[in-house]
Amino acid sequence: MRVTVCELPHEPRALAAAWAALCEHTERHSSELVLLPELAMVDPLWEAEHFDVARWAAAEARSELWRHRLPELCVAHVVGTRPITIDDRRFNQGFFWSDSDELALLRRKFYLPDEPGGWKARRFDRGDAHFTAYDAGGWSFGLNICTELWALETYAAYAARGVPVILSPRATAAATTGKWLSVGVVAAVRSGAFSLSSNRVDPTGACGGVGWIIDPHGTIVARTTPEAPFATIDIDLSAAAAAKDDYPRYVFGGRRR
Repeated sequence: MRVTVCELPHEPRALAAAWAALCEHTERHSSELVLLPELAMVDPLWEAEHFDVARWAAAEARSELWRHRLPELCVAHVVGTRPITIDDRRFNQGFFWSDSDELALLRRKFYLPDEPGGWKARRFDRGDAHFTAYDAGGWSFGLNICTELWALETYAAYAARGVPVILSPRATAAATTGKWLSVGVVAAVRSGAFSLSSNRVDPTGACGGVGWIIDPHGTIVARTTPEAPFATIDIDLSAAAAAKDDYPRYVFGGRRR
């Protein structure tokens, strides 16, 4: 399966240019799956400590407008997250879009930071504590949204269910890139799955880019940079199936070869 990770800005002019380049990239490389950053295209609502109703409504509206532009990527599937209000509660909701123009809603982010510059627990309600495996028609994936990459207890369940891909949209700072890459490696090795992540980027470094594709053995096989903000490679899902029986997975319940 040919997959694409990316780093995208949110400022309208920069985003317009980046989106055009991403669409050209995915079409040229015949991508099948694109992973977008966390809450791609919308303002960073979590950076302000105090809630702004109008800004939230604008973010929801902008996200919905961009949802209708996903066909421009010319891919079979897109995964990301978006702001959504349900019964007067505000969530960071995962979604799975297919080229039939159907939008399936996935789990809502459960683990939410609460600190200067990252007031997500004040901006969003807690979502789903259960980390399920999603069937995408011939393959499956888990969704760990940003901070949820640190939910290490989820990886054993993914391994047991045979999940070949863990998708992690992020909005993480440039200064913390090293530790995020480290946990991406842990996610891949413990679950025996490919770990894919895309990140937001802005000039301040509050979101620092670097998307990655890490194979089930923990090798970083692709990562984005400011000079190359999109990365596309073919991943062999059968490699993830085989990895379930290798160390360290077999120690925790797999079949030793």
